[in-house]
Amino acid sequence: MSDRSDIVQVTDVVVEFDGFRALDVPYFGIDRGELRVLIGPNGAGKTTLCDVISGKTRPKSGRIVIDDREVTDWPETAIARLGVGRKFQTPSVFDGLSVYENMELALPAQRGLRGALAGRASWRDERRILALLERVHLRALARTPARMLSHGQRQWLEIAMLMVSGARILLVDEPAAGLTDDETRLTAELLRDLAGAHTVLVIEHDMEFVRRLQSRVTVLNAGKILAEGSLEAVQADPRVREAYLGRGKHG
Repeated sequence: MSDRSDIVQVTDVVVEFDGFRALDVPYFGIDRGELRVLIGPNGAGKTTLCDVISGKTRPKSGRIVIDDREVTDWPETAIARLGVGRKFQTPSVFDGLSVYENMELALPAQRGLRGALAGRASWRDERRILALLERVHLRALARTPARMLSHGQRQWLEIAMLMVSGARILLVDEPAAGLTDDETRLTAELLRDLAGAHTVLVIEHDMEFVRRLQSRVTVLNAGKILAEGSLEAVQADPRVREAYLGRGKHG
């Protein structure tokens, strides 16, 4: 399909809304198992890029390849079944269910349905759920209603739900927003730990959190890729300082 090895490949993609060019990307790629961060001013195209990768938005032109399969015209549900999971800024968990029950419902469709009908997951699924909850610091809260969780804990639960659903590529939108200092530290550790077994793309505004992730950074501005590299390298780029980091507000 392509001579590139990236698991996510966005090539010559243009997205327009009512004549406004929201995205114009000759090439954007993420290596298998990589943790990558997208930064840029409000309206830079970060969310639109994730929308294109997940199938929520269809580009005007260009190609999207995920794991060597062209998915440009695939519906969002088919791309999700391929292993692309999306976590938005506001966690979408079921407050009336326990942490464990939320995980049960996130199991791949047939297993989740069977578990719901039978009233419990299989023992294999149960072991996997509990192992994932341990990984995201929620094992002790497995029977706690989701409404009792802090904002950071809800973020961790939603990430765990993506993992139990079988997602291998995680698109994570502003995970540091509204977290305590301890939650911020633990969330950065969790995302770094997920890289390798998962491919993780993070949209983030908090530069201190980006620094904690210790990963390659892509800077978007006005729908175009302005720079890529380490946080230190892009911060030193005069174009980035002018367009984004020098404004004094990471919006």
